[in-house]
Amino acid sequence: MSKEDDDALREKIGKMMADGLQTQTEPFPKDNFQFEEILKELRELEAGELEKKLVISGFVDHPYGEDEQRCLECMYYLVHRKWCDLPELAVPVDPQWWCRLWRI
Repeated sequence: MSKEDDDALREKIGKMMADGLQTQTEPFPKDNFQFEEILKELRELEAGELEKKLVISGFVDHPYGEDEQRCLECMYYLVHRKWCDLPELAVPVDPQWWCRLWRI
């Protein structure tokens, strides 16, 4: 994907959330088993099912949780690309967004 493609998709995702997309922010996975269960759901999706991917992963367009976690602090976040590098997600993100697959 080019930077322009990333930017366009990031904008599309942001608009979906701003328009009220309801996602599964809870339960936050407390262990690797729960984390893997969510990843398994994501792996079962077809490549073009962006909305379902966002819903299952619990994307929101603001910091979330008691520590106000953001994509920016997640181990999967690529700063220079503004990208989530978790293979099951692999989407452009804004640094202020969050999903329930957030990891240190």
